[in-house]
Amino acid sequence: MAYASQQARQDLLASVAEAIDELGRALAALGDAYDLLDERTADLLEERLFRPLQAAYGRAQRTHAAFAARYDLEGRTFEATGPGAPSRGVREFVETAADAVTEADDLLADLQDSMLPVEVGDAELRAGLAEVRELLDPLPDRAEQLLRGFGR
Repeated sequence: MAYASQQARQDLLASVAEAIDELGRALAALGDAYDLLDERTADLLEERLFRPLQAAYGRAQRTHAAFAARYDLEGRTFEATGPGAPSRGVREFVETAADAVTEADDLLADLQDSMLPVEVGDAELRAGLAEVRELLDPLPDRAEQLLRGFGR
């Protein structure tokens, strides 16, 4: 039975890591968009999207690392990856970021719905995942609002 619990924890950790990778992809895309924007719009992107996403990314990483440490599992490091070609344009970078945020949130929602975090009995993990999802919740709508402002 100990092996099953350890494997369940490892699987859970891998699922959280997959969501963190998506958040890293979103951060990279927003960074690429930022570089192409005028100062006013770049500041808006940073305030409305980048900073909250960065907070969620950091919280997810801390949740991942703490869970791994509590159960003596092998953790990992994460990097925001996926720089894109500038020819893709701001709109596509922001859409890519919004899609990655949605994918990360879906992964975390599926994980929570699976009841695996409850089965492994880790309240800190459950709280961390809930906080990350709360931080992510407004971001797709904010991205859409930002994109609506382009060309006006």
